[in-house]
Amino acid sequence: MTVVGEQGSYCLRGSVLVGEELDVRSATIVVEHGKITAIEDECPRPADPWICPAFFNAHVHLGDTVAMDFPVAGNLESLVTPPDGLKHRILGETPRRTIVAGMINSINTMIAGGIAGFADFREGGEDGVRALREAASGRECHAVIFGREGGEYIADGIGISSVRDVTSLEGKVAGARAAGRLIAFHAGERDAADIDQALAFDPDLMVHCTHANDRQLAECADREIPIALCPRSNWALGVAKGPDHPPVKKMLDLGCNLLLGTDNVMFVQPDMLRELSFFSGIYRVPPEKALHAAVKGSSCLYSSFFIEEGNSARLIVIDPSRSNLCCTHDHRRSIVNRVTSMEIVKKVFNS
Repeated sequence: MTVVGEQGSYCLRGSVLVGEELDVRSATIVVEHGKITAIEDECPRPADPWICPAFFNAHVHLGDTVAMDFPVAGNLESLVTPPDGLKHRILGETPRRTIVAGMINSINTMIAGGIAGFADFREGGEDGVRALREAASGRECHAVIFGREGGEYIADGIGISSVRDVTSLEGKVAGARAAGRLIAFHAGERDAADIDQALAFDPDLMVHCTHANDRQLAECADREIPIALCPRSNWALGVAKGPDHPPVKKMLDLGCNLLLGTDNVMFVQPDMLRELSFFSGIYRVPPEKALHAAVKGSSCLYSSFFIEEGNSARLIVIDPSRSNLCCTHDHRRSIVNRVTSMEIVKKVFNS
């Protein structure tokens, strides 16, 4: 069940992950006209559902749905680098209506898994941006669109694949900034060579930083530039082979603002629950920090999904009695490692 824009007042009671710290409190959430107006502490009850902020997928390529699990061989450049990578050839040969239908299916998949918003790097110029808006229209999942190839002029921002891949970059970034749009870069995915040039443009978002060095990470932390990590995609594409790529522990130690995304639907399902489990397990990330990264993209790129008074209600309700979750001793650890869409019994996605 998904509740969208519900009018009037209602209450939700359970074990609530409150605020950016995701503190677990037995509480009642009061929602009035879509806004959280109060969080009132209650006595705990064993049968209480768990109430968690909805997730924000901070980096995804939904157009790739039409190339899902296409038989592939090759490296990062031959598969996904514009303009001649395999995925770009597939997109160019696929009818628009098929691309839109694929994106709708992936958006519905994200909604089922508790994702209420996402940031998409959209290929195809202006028509590519319009196609994604068409796919997202009327659905309970907010799209932040980073356009390219001309699409940046009508999108929410400009999404640069890498400083290596784009000509006339200074003018394009300046135009986006002058129009008040967001600026995002893929950087450091295959090596660290393109990170400094990306940072020189003072971006709103860095994606990957898989091979960033300590100095570059410290600069991201000091300048409060968020980094969207896509661990499963990095492993699928062969740019990560161990827990030091991306250097998550260093990122956390330096105070980097980490976001979580799923990247190419061509290779990886846009499922934040799977991403959370992989991220926490491979990189030994504490569950509260992993969950924070799965929600924080909303604050950086749209509007906060954290459960706090004054925020719009964007949350998921988990029924632990549907599985063995009722035996847990740690709600946050179990959400990261064990929850599936089967246990999500209600989604409240107010705009």
